[in-house]
Amino acid sequence: MIKAFIIHLSRSQDRQLQVDLLRQTLPVPTDVIDAVDARNLTEDDIRRVYKRALHVPRYPFDLNIREVACFLSHRKAWQAIVDQKLDAGLVLEDDVALTPDFAKAYAAAAEFVRPGDFIRFPFRPHREQGPEVFTADNARILKAEPVGLGMVMQLVSHDAAKKLLTATETFDRPVDTTLQMNWITGLSPLAVVPGGVKEVSSQLGGSTIQQPKPLLEKLKREILRPVYRMQVAAYSRRKGS
Repeated sequence: MIKAFIIHLSRSQDRQLQVDLLRQTLPVPTDVIDAVDARNLTEDDIRRVYKRALHVPRYPFDLNIREVACFLSHRKAWQAIVDQKLDAGLVLEDDVALTPDFAKAYAAAAEFVRPGDFIRFPFRPHREQGPEVFTADNARILKAEPVGLGMVMQLVSHDAAKKLLTATETFDRPVDTTLQMNWITGLSPLAVVPGGVKEVSSQLGGSTIQQPKPLLEKLKREILRPVYRMQVAAYSRRKGS
C-alpha cells in the first residue's frame, strides 16, 4: 500500500488551498502531516537533535531553526510510513504543484519501487543525471549522480524510512544535503524524470525556511557552497569505489 503525506504547517493559512488541491488530485489516499513549528522549538529540543560537525565532510554553515524544524517534519513523515506499515509513502511539501508529467512519473515510480528505495521527484529540469534503471511511458528512473537537492516530493519505501530514522536521530545539515551522503544513510537515492512537479512557494507567500541574509553571509555562502559540494562528490566517489 502507498499513501501520500503532505507536510504542512497548520498556521500557514496561505497554503491551505494548495494542500486541499493536492489532496483532491493525488492518486493515493492522503494524510496531512502537521509540520514541526520552529516557533515551538526550545533550545533543549534543538540540542537533542542538532549536533554541529557530526559528519564528514564538515557542513560549513550553522542550521537555522527553520531548517531544524523542516528536518524534524520529514522525520515525522518517515515515522508515519513505518508506523502505518506501508509499502511506501509519497512525501511532499505543501509548496509543490503537479504538472502534466506527474501521472506518468508517479506511475513509473510506483511500478518500480522496491524495498529500500528512495525515489526523488525533482522540480529542477535537467539537473538529475545518471544511469537509467527503468523506463515506462517516457518516464525514466535514474540512479542520480550526484543526488539532487530539494525535498519537494519523494517516494520513500518502508525500509528506506526505517534506515533514515535510524541514521538521522541526530543531524548536522539540512535534510536534502543529508540525503546526498549515502555512506551515512545507507541509501542510493533514485530520481524519476521528468519529475512532474514544480515548486510554487513564491506564489504562496514565500519560503518558510530560507530568510534574507546579510551581504557578508551571502558572500560567505557563495564561496563555501561549491567547495562543500566538491567535497561531498569526492567523498561519495571514494565510498562508492
